[in-house]
Amino acid sequence: MADTQYILPNDIGVSSLDCREAFRLLSPTERLYAYHLSRAAWYGGLAVLLQTSPEAPYIYALLSRLFRAQDPDQLRQHALAEGLTEEEYQAFLVYAAGVYSNMGNYKSFGDTKFVPNLPKEKLERVILGSEAAQQHPEEVRGLWQTCGELMFSLEPRLRHLGLGKEGITTYFSGNCTMEDAKLAQDFLDSQNLSAYNTRLFKEVDGEGKPYYEVRLASVLGSEPSLDSEVTSKLKSYEFRGSPFQVTRGDYAPILQKVVEQLEKAKAYAANSHQGQMLAQYIESFTQGSIEAHKRGSRFWIQDKGPIVESYIGFIESYRDPFGSRGEFEGFVAVVNKAMSAKFERLVASAEQLLKELPWPPTFEKDKFLTPDFTSLDVLTFAGSGIPAGINIPNYDDLRQTEGFKNVSLGNVLAVAYATQREKLTFLEEDDKDEKGAFNFDQETVINPETGEQIQSWYRSGETWDSKFSTIASSYEECRAESVGLYLCLHPQVLEIFGFEGADAEDVIYVNWLNMVRAGLLALEFYTPEAFNWRQAHMQARFVILRVLLEAGEGLVTITPTTGSDGRPDARVRLDRSKIRSVGKPALERFLRRLQVLKSTGDVAGGRALYEGYATVTDAPPECFLTLRDTVLLRKESRKLIVQPNTRLEGSDVQLLEYEASAAGLIRSFSERFPEDGPELEEILTQLATADARFWKGPSEAPSGQA
Repeated sequence: MADTQYILPNDIGVSSLDCREAFRLLSPTERLYAYHLSRAAWYGGLAVLLQTSPEAPYIYALLSRLFRAQDPDQLRQHALAEGLTEEEYQAFLVYAAGVYSNMGNYKSFGDTKFVPNLPKEKLERVILGSEAAQQHPEEVRGLWQTCGELMFSLEPRLRHLGLGKEGITTYFSGNCTMEDAKLAQDFLDSQNLSAYNTRLFKEVDGEGKPYYEVRLASVLGSEPSLDSEVTSKLKSYEFRGSPFQVTRGDYAPILQKVVEQLEKAKAYAANSHQGQMLAQYIESFTQGSIEAHKRGSRFWIQDKGPIVESYIGFIESYRDPFGSRGEFEGFVAVVNKAMSAKFERLVASAEQLLKELPWPPTFEKDKFLTPDFTSLDVLTFAGSGIPAGINIPNYDDLRQTEGFKNVSLGNVLAVAYATQREKLTFLEEDDKDEKGAFNFDQETVINPETGEQIQSWYRSGETWDSKFSTIASSYEECRAESVGLYLCLHPQVLEIFGFEGADAEDVIYVNWLNMVRAGLLALEFYTPEAFNWRQAHMQARFVILRVLLEAGEGLVTITPTTGSDGRPDARVRLDRSKIRSVGKPALERFLRRLQVLKSTGDVAGGRALYEGYATVTDAPPECFLTLRDTVLLRKESRKLIVQPNTRLEGSDVQLLEYEASAAGLIRSFSERFPEDGPELEEILTQLATADARFWKGPSEAPSGQA
């Protein structure tokens, strides 16, 4: 059997997302709007398979064929007859549910590959003897032959997502290195092109000279089209001695289905902001234009407090090894009015609370733009995973001039982070309860860290993501988490949510203790062999743990112990009496440095600070590498979440819910595309096959030359 790090356990937690009441309160028009947006999101989410690994689209197509022909109960009878044990069949169901939940065979949190926890030859017998194989023998056998080996392979380079010899990714062709990624980013910056909706493919001619294709995601390909801001960019370039070709049409048939559903949703938009937003999204996905998506996002920001909230596109760059390309994501949710009222009070206090943050106002935006902060119950979240909250859009220029929205996903929080008492590891028993102009005055703005004038800034074409690249996502997550810890010490914040006196002190303690524990648990996502982190959130939490440990005076301690089972264990302790006297000043100093380095675009300083804290060694007293072994020994797999479907019956939209089990999650996907499931599987495998040459010999690491 495989190393437990690379399997999903049979007893993995599975929860159903409850949005029944929120859906019940929607009007017929709102339901239709939500239905078509959900269809668009689910279609678009299939692109994630093509953004993950070369084999992911084939695995998805194979599983979908199996379970469309026989539901999990029916297939179980066949599997047992083929000699599988109940445990082995359950392991297969968990694997399939994991593929659907992560939209691929790599974990969305941690980017680690997971493989079926049963013998390959047994699974082969089940697949080739299945009803699907009886109905379509050549297709099923072909899919298995294409993906079977890769499904189980744990060759070193295939264990994690990464670039070059560090891992596998389909954002770049298999022969690309970090040097290629940097060169491509510089090229994109020179042309004012965003990397968000691109992939990079490198080919080498007979003389060993590389040439690059930057491919934009769009419905349109090379065919003539009405002039747009993208059309003029579709040509050949010479950049630093290397040929570049900008093309488009990536994921075209998938995005065509997204566009069709967005067109239908327009008929049920509640206001002009929503209508214009959808029109721009349609333009973006049709033409391959990030500028159009920005315009759509601007209308989305202006659509304050809608009953049905949504966002869709190439959004988060966590899984791009270079940190610039966005994974497709789409969500549809319904407002939770009671909790949103509390968030509105927090937003109303935000301008005053910003003054409490430990940096001068010159390092904030020129003008505070009041954000929308809403609690939502998710109806649909398509992509590789469901977060507990979102702060979007990610476009720096829009955030600076238009603002953003904060979204808390209430029904996700209710199930994803609920932990049984006996599974609360590492805690004491008692704790288990371009304009060409500067936007600042060069003469008067002083760096509070150095006492000198500002020496660095963002130049034309540069953004936070493009400049800080590989650390941008984690750095920003760290800043956000740190601000949350810092502001929870402010009485006004806790009063908004009804906590005062001793209750407020308990909330502060639990919040800080949870972050300390999260920093320890984050070690699961560090890869010692490659000296890198596989998940931005987790790296951020480890950095905060290091900051609090560095504060000293016994604020935080980690003590290795032996568990009741005789295996290594550990206990983290937080001295609640020192949170304000020791923890707050340490966090304050760290936050100020983070903000100043970000605001000034000081990449060298930012990397030195951040990567210094993110370094994992076995140096005493903490001995983090040894603690990592303990964390891996006692880790709990992230829960799988079963989402409902919506179905249009006449003019009525019905909500279809499923049981909280691996089988229930599989059934939800089997019924997700009732009209065109086989067509979608054909589309995915055709798209994957068209580019398969870029990842031939996936276990062979490319050379380090660009």
